[in-house]
Parts: sequence; structure tokens; C-alpha cells
Amino acid sequence: MQDQLARISRSPFGPSEEEVRANLAGEASADAALSLHDAEIAAGGPPESLGPEAPRDLTAAAFFDVDNTMVQGASIVHFARGLAARKYFKTSDLVDVAWKQVKFRVTGKENSTDMAAGREKALAFIAGRPTAELAALGEEIYDEIIADKIWPGTRALAQMHLDAGQQVWLVTATPVELAQVIAKRLGLTGALGTVAESVDGKFTGRLVGDILHGLGKAHAVRTLAIREGLNLKRCTAYSDSHNDVPMLSLVGTAVAINPDSDLREVAKNRSWEIRDFRTGRKAAKIGVPTALALGAAGGAVAAAITRRREH
Repeated sequence: MQDQLARISRSPFGPSEEEVRANLAGEASADAALSLHDAEIAAGGPPESLGPEAPRDLTAAAFFDVDNTMVQGASIVHFARGLAARKYFKTSDLVDVAWKQVKFRVTGKENSTDMAAGREKALAFIAGRPTAELAALGEEIYDEIIADKIWPGTRALAQMHLDAGQQVWLVTATPVELAQVIAKRLGLTGALGTVAESVDGKFTGRLVGDILHGLGKAHAVRTLAIREGLNLKRCTAYSDSHNDVPMLSLVGTAVAINPDSDLREVAKNRSWEIRDFRTGRKAAKIGVPTALALGAAGGAVAAAITRRREH
């Protein structure tokens, strides 16, 4: 990765260092997501929600952001709370993480200094630790804290896609090992998340590319779609943040969930569906998401083909 970044710095006509880091993060995330998914299948078979009898829609999928979309609040803060309770780091570090999240949610903008400092602190914490340890801690912390913070409305939307035979992936800046825990607990296909480099089952203290956000999320979704044979025009993406507009713009159906003010404005201008589970007010809706309708149709066709073959 350092060689690639060095070549970029010498070329004024190529992509920026930020774009290259985002691309590397996206590709690494897709690699890790598929690897973890395959491991889950090998260990215990597909999630029960997909079921062996459910007709599969092989070209459509749904992609869900996590923080404030699937989970109330920031998942990384919830995980940090659990780690602090286990004395993995000081409570003051947790306050620092939470404050940066508050600033981000209020301003809607990522502070590069905050991101760099947070990245260095997190990487210093996991350097030398086994990857399996982080996943095991994630399981415990999910059950203790995060399970009660899943938005029922968003979970229902994910289940609609599963019932239509579609893949459902989480897409988040949270470490992929922790994101996979959430996906597994919810019975989803898998998760795209930030990838920390590991060698021989232990973290090195370096990221592969960068934190998965913005352009990185879009690249991860695109890369996964290519590898899984998905038609992005038949896919759906959900998010609460205007920072995810690159990902939302990739798919045929974009849905704003609990949107920040900027995303709400973009959604209105582009006629995207808006659903708000934070209050009792009626959210703007444009019927059932197109991908779900297509998914149901695709599932019906698959079932019909199966019946014809049986007869």
C-alpha cells in the first residue's frame, strides 16, 4: 500500500491519496466480508432467515449503514463501553471517543484531525492482539449492550429483503470483525467494515487502506456486487448520513433512514424514500422500495422455475 501511495504523490494526474486509500479500504472490506461469510457458512450453514426452501434472488441485495440506521447511536461507542467495562482502556478514552462522535453527529462533518487521532489510538490498542479475541468480545458486548439498540423498523426492512431471497449486508466504518457479529446476530448475510491488517491471526496495528466511510463504502459495495454477480440497479441501500450519498447513489433504490438534515434535503431533491423511526411523525414514503418489488417478482419467478423443473 505504501508503494502505491508513494507513486501517487509523484503523479499530479492520478487519483488522490484519499481516493486510493478509499479504494484499498473498499476492496479489503469486500475480501474480508466474503471470507467471514464463507467461514460462517462452513461453520454452521446459512442463516435460518434465508432457509433452504426460500427461492433465491441472485442479482439483488440490500446494503444497510449501521450507526443510527440499524443501531441507535454509534456502534463503535457501544463496543468501546463494553471494552472499558472490561478494563481494556481508560474511561477517559471512552469519553474522548463519545465526544468525537457527538461533534460528528452535530456538524455532520468528519474532522481529519479527530479521525487520525482516533485511528492511531484504536490501532495502538489492538496491535498484537488476536483477531479472534476481538470477535469474541464483540459477541459478549453485542448481547449486553447493542441487542436492545436495534431499530425495529430497520430490522423489519432487512427481514423483508431476506424474505424476498436477497442478500443483506451491513456497511460500516466499525471494524469488520465487530460488524460481522451484528450481522450474524441479526441473521443477515454479512458485513462490510473497516479492515485492520493482521498477520498469523494477530493485528499488526495498521489499517488496510483507511477507515471505511464515504467513497470507501461505495467502492466496497461495488466490489462486492461484481464478485457476487449483483445488478446494482436492482439493489437497495439505506443510510442516515449524507456522507453515504456515494453509496446511496450506486444503487437503483436509495432510502434515507432517520436522515440528517443534509441527507433529507438530498433525498427530497432526488425523490428518494424517507423513513424516520426516531419519532411518531409520518415519514415521507414512496411505496414499497423498488428493489423489494423486484425481489418479490424475482422470487416468484424462481419458485415457478423450480416447480416446472420438479414436474
